[in-house]
Amino acid sequence: MAQVFPKSSNTLSKASIVAGGIVAGTVGLATLHANRTTYMTTEDMPIEQVVQFTHSHHVGTLGLDCRFCHTAVEDSSYAGIPPSKTCMGCHSVVWKDAPILEPVRESYRNDTSIEWIKVHDLPEFVYFNHSIHITKGVGCESCHGRVDKMPLMWRENSLNMEWCLKCHREPEKFLRPKDQIFTMGWDPMKSLGLTQEELGATILKDNHVQSRTNCGTCHR
Repeated sequence: MAQVFPKSSNTLSKASIVAGGIVAGTVGLATLHANRTTYMTTEDMPIEQVVQFTHSHHVGTLGLDCRFCHTAVEDSSYAGIPPSKTCMGCHSVVWKDAPILEPVRESYRNDTSIEWIKVHDLPEFVYFNHSIHITKGVGCESCHGRVDKMPLMWRENSLNMEWCLKCHREPEKFLRPKDQIFTMGWDPMKSLGLTQEELGATILKDNHVQSRTNCGTCHR
């Protein structure tokens, strides 16, 4: 019987297997890298909203506490978006006729919600609870960055799992006293004469903080 394939077919088949493995590996690595780029994570990209609310003015200049707008952050898994009546508490007097605030006034008149675009939007398969993080001593700044310096809101961190795990593995590096949770730019060395590691080790013990890295903590 005549030979169907030439002898070179053995070499070609082996080479194709190696090439396929290289291509598959390259695609996999490229995908992992792509998921870490700012294009995918939208880090440092200001989000345009219906109303261009500026945290730098309200928090940085006026000194509003985070809880003035995000009222549920200490008691709920969700920080909460302020209703239009909260905005109108000030803007019925201040800038009451400004065109930029017409969507707020319309929302208040019609008792409808403003369609805000969520900046820190986690996938549906991720469980996150604001209240427990605040209770244990994690400051707003650790996740959201210096919002008091943000003219428009953007995502300061990737929110990827590896980023979350950095804190979960070594929470002492991010803990602060409960009366400083909502303070932007707080420095333990300037305030208490302690390094973050020294202070964090104490808070870790006092607040009974555990290094939770099992999958079920976030994926339920």
